[in-house]
Amino acid sequence: MLDLGLLAFIGFMLVAGFKRPFLWVLTYIYIDLVIPQKIGWGIIASPSLKLSLVAFVAAFAGWLLLDSKAGARFTARQGMIVALLAWCGMTTISALYPVEAAEKWAWVWKALVFAAFLPLTLRTRLRIEAAVLFIVLAIGTIAINGGIKTVGGGGGYGTLHLLVDDNSGIYEGSIISTAAIAIIPLALWLARHGTIFKPDWRVWSFTAALIFACLLIPVGTSARTGLVAAAVLGVLLLRSVKYRFVYMGVASVLMMAAIPFLPASFTERMGTITAHEGDQSASTRVAVWKWTIDFARDHPLGGGFDAYRANSFTYQTRAVTNEGNSQSVEYQTVTESGRAYHSSYFELLGEQGYFGLGLWLVLQLLGLWHMERLRWRYGKRAGREGQNPGRASWQWGLASALQQAHLVYLVGAAFVGIAYQPFLFMLVGLQCALWSYVKRTEAPQAKVWARPGGNRPELAQPAE
Repeated sequence: MLDLGLLAFIGFMLVAGFKRPFLWVLTYIYIDLVIPQKIGWGIIASPSLKLSLVAFVAAFAGWLLLDSKAGARFTARQGMIVALLAWCGMTTISALYPVEAAEKWAWVWKALVFAAFLPLTLRTRLRIEAAVLFIVLAIGTIAINGGIKTVGGGGGYGTLHLLVDDNSGIYEGSIISTAAIAIIPLALWLARHGTIFKPDWRVWSFTAALIFACLLIPVGTSARTGLVAAAVLGVLLLRSVKYRFVYMGVASVLMMAAIPFLPASFTERMGTITAHEGDQSASTRVAVWKWTIDFARDHPLGGGFDAYRANSFTYQTRAVTNEGNSQSVEYQTVTESGRAYHSSYFELLGEQGYFGLGLWLVLQLLGLWHMERLRWRYGKRAGREGQNPGRASWQWGLASALQQAHLVYLVGAAFVGIAYQPFLFMLVGLQCALWSYVKRTEAPQAKVWARPGGNRPELAQPAE
């Protein structure tokens, strides 16, 4: 029945796409994030049924053959995505581990190509909102499932089974924790400015429940990355809320009230954040990062995907034991090899070298800057009109949400290798789409202002 339900939904979207080709883009977003092939047990999980490839081809073919191209623009950041794609292809050809590199390249190239393609299809507010909605609901599907199991006592480090019994990709604890926290500002934007589901008590009730489920994911997975991401988001939201002191007070009370209900396994694991010497997992990260820096000196152009397999290192862990009034320290020497990077920044450095890392960083930082410029632009306009910047326009709200989601992801990326995850590049694609939309729709008004003797009328919202 599960397979039939999943296939029925995907089939409906594919058929409906013949009338509205953009639905095929949304179908691919759903398949790429939720990965229903892993959820089912029967025909949908068959290797011969290539759902992802079918939706991928449909999305491109629908845009090329059936969809309007009016307003589609190719931005500089999309060009940077293409450049990163070409560079990754070159390092894959010369990879130290060609077989393993080819396996990773098989999904990385699709994430990059789709990210460069996505903004071309998001020509209107409705389409941008629909893409945001599908991303939030896709990640939310996993988060709600994990939240329910966490409340039921099924959590624990490496033991929380989400929709699938597979601790990899988006279903890996640290990755889903980061993604779940990152969609919170996007969910809030939909609740405030949504037109597909217009804001009312039902929308806000679902949004509140979804946010609660997202906050439970770091607890259920015992992922330290998720806790850091949640703390970062809490600080970032201070820039957008109207009553900051009220927000800080309520957040503090809720946090203190939640502590007694947290499982002991979660609090114990969070206690190792500031003392990595006592935790083998954290100590491994530091050792891998040191090895990667040395590796990049000898391979400045990168070693290709999965170059971490070449590492080997020895380090010491330190455990402190309290016995009455005395304290003993025990050291243990650990030797490991072939350990993953545990950081997107070192992942890029080891696999794509200094150039690849630099290109990736510029791509991310430029997106943050573009969103900040939109925040400033619409915030300044709201100030002139005497409005609350948080409610001034949907553009201001979306720019803020995308910037917050992006920053949360980049902070989480410091502790887990998620440099090429589709979710990240979908955020990049949305930023490119919003930036292009604003430049296109407001350009005629800017020309009117530039006329000699112009009256500089109040800005009207551009046509959708």
